[in-house]
Parts: sequence; structure tokens; C-alpha cells
Amino acid sequence: MSLFNIFDIAGSGMSAQSVRLNVTASNLANADSVSSSSGETYKSRQPIFQAILDDAQKGYVKGSVQVVGIVENNTIGRKEYNPSHPMADKEGYIFHSNVDPMAEMANMMSASRSYQNNVEIANTSKQLLMRTLQMGK
Repeated sequence: MSLFNIFDIAGSGMSAQSVRLNVTASNLANADSVSSSSGETYKSRQPIFQAILDDAQKGYVKGSVQVVGIVENNTIGRKEYNPSHPMADKEGYIFHSNVDPMAEMANMMSASRSYQNNVEIANTSKQLLMRTLQMGK
């Protein structure tokens, strides 16, 4: 594996974790949303990652991470009896989103740390390449 491939791998990891952070932010922004039916209520979303390995004929493997999709969690959120709420249905119920703010915060911290790790990998690789170039002087 070439040292230059590390930049591609770290870059794809940063891109994937950026998508994960954006999805988590969207989930947290909609955590308190309500509606008059369970079908209209915001449902939490999660990105699906896939490792891509390209086995080249030249004797090296180039890897990356891709976001292949974003899926919705189809569990039903909490149902609350609140007939005075403007979004209440004809029986007086409102439906909350199924977003778990604590799980989303843990997800955000994990994505942030993964992003930071990829940045460190890129920085370390850059330093190693610079030292290698300086050896020839």
C-alpha cells in the first residue's frame, strides 16, 4: 500500500463521519417534534457505511469508506394524550418522534472522535512523507 493511499482512506473516512455528524444533528434538531399521526412524525435516521476494497492488479489494495444509504428507524415514538395541543388528532393524542437524545449524543461524540482520528492519520502521514523527502537532501 502506498503512503499516498492513506490520504484517500482518511479522506473517505472524514467524509463518511461528516455525513454521520450531519444526520445526528438532524435527529437532535427534530427530537422534540410532534405530529397528529405516527406516520407523519419525524423518525430518526442512521447512515449505512460500506468498506470498499479495490484489489488492483499492480499489487496493492486501495481502500475507502462510502455511505451507501441513510435508513429510517421505523419504531413508533411515544404517544401522549394532550387534547389541548394544536397538533392533537381527533382522539386528543399527539405523537412524538422516536429520537433518543442520549443515544444521539453518544453517536455524535463517536463520530466526532472518528473524524479527529482520521485527521490525525492524515497529519501523521504528511509528516512522514515530509521526513522522507528531507532524507534525500
